[in-house]
Amino acid sequence: MRTLCHDLSASTPGEEVVLEGWVHRRRPLSRVTFLVVRDRSGLAQVVLPAGTPVPPEETTVRVTGTATANAQAPGGMEVTDATVVALTEEAATPPVELWRPGLDVALPTLLDHAPVMWRHPAQSARWELAAASLRGFRSTLDGLGFTEVATPKVVGTATESGANVFPVDWFGRAAYLAQSPQFYKQQLVGVFERVYEVGPVFRAEPHDTVRHLAEYRSLDVELGFVEDHRDVLAVLRSVLAGMVAAVSAEGAAVARTGARLPVVPEEIPVIHFADALALVGASADEPDLAPEHERALGAWALAEHGSDFVAVEGYPMAKRPFYTHPWPGDERWSNSFDLLFRGLELVTGGQRLHRASDYEHAIRARGEDPAAYDSYLQAFRHGMPPHGGFAIGLERWVARLVEAANVREVTLYPRDLNRLTP
Repeated sequence: MRTLCHDLSASTPGEEVVLEGWVHRRRPLSRVTFLVVRDRSGLAQVVLPAGTPVPPEETTVRVTGTATANAQAPGGMEVTDATVVALTEEAATPPVELWRPGLDVALPTLLDHAPVMWRHPAQSARWELAAASLRGFRSTLDGLGFTEVATPKVVGTATESGANVFPVDWFGRAAYLAQSPQFYKQQLVGVFERVYEVGPVFRAEPHDTVRHLAEYRSLDVELGFVEDHRDVLAVLRSVLAGMVAAVSAEGAAVARTGARLPVVPEEIPVIHFADALALVGASADEPDLAPEHERALGAWALAEHGSDFVAVEGYPMAKRPFYTHPWPGDERWSNSFDLLFRGLELVTGGQRLHRASDYEHAIRARGEDPAAYDSYLQAFRHGMPPHGGFAIGLERWVARLVEAANVREVTLYPRDLNRLTP
């Protein structure tokens, strides 16, 4: 029976163990040769007689030997009297020495050799934090009575803007890769009341920045019977707390990444968009927050509230999609928000329109015919509750957790303006 490297420390000294994994490092010395084996759980040390031939680093091997106590070995246990059998041909030399503690490489090298570079323990730990975040996201929403859904990723119309979609040929008909599951998750509120989805979204925006991807994982949430966008923000707060809790349980991965985990406050600080502009010294007629404004607001939230998070509510209606609910009493503003995490936009959310007549008015105001949205609007014509939702970009979340300089550093196989491989 196979013993995982992490579990070697629980073995009884003298018992036979079998390790299977990769040759992480070879250290031939004058009297002995040390072999470090890596598997999904961690590292284990194997001691061989000097001169024993060992396959090169990254070769997959099976090691059969005796568990032996050694206080200086990882976990206080090593393998001696061992035989090493290669499970494949000798591995090619990797682009960098993966046994080194740090992975100090240029971004192109990291991305060009992603299938191998993700094997580095510090790099793979970044996605372990992403996977933990997904577990926390799902478990929190499951506990709040949400239903996980799966919506189409090939659609017949653009969700938000026809200029920012990837067209595809769907059996001779025009179709598009979905920008978001927005229309579908709203419709499904009319079925399940509370829904969420984890899936890819596609944005054909020609951004070549450290924060944008053309394909990313979106964590989408929509819930019915809300009073306004503050109810949505309260659910988002619970979700973030659940994600942080799940990440904190991955102590070894947190340590390998050096991630500085945030404390999610009981109530996230909120500032109105107009007040945010004044706070950062921007013109009152600015339609959006620039990156430097976001950084300034993040610094303010940390200094004034001790929070890594701040929500900016009331964005101008002119900058929000047509399905956004206006601010009661002043329709210049919207019942929507952006959540900033450490000075960077992480989440967009808010309350949606829920009356069919309001949608028809909003669509006509855009110069379009509501008939073009008939499949979307049918749910509203048959009764929809006041509702709202939000979406978290998974890769951007992880990038802020580990304070990566570029979101591509934490994306398994990034797709952007220039990259379609590997």
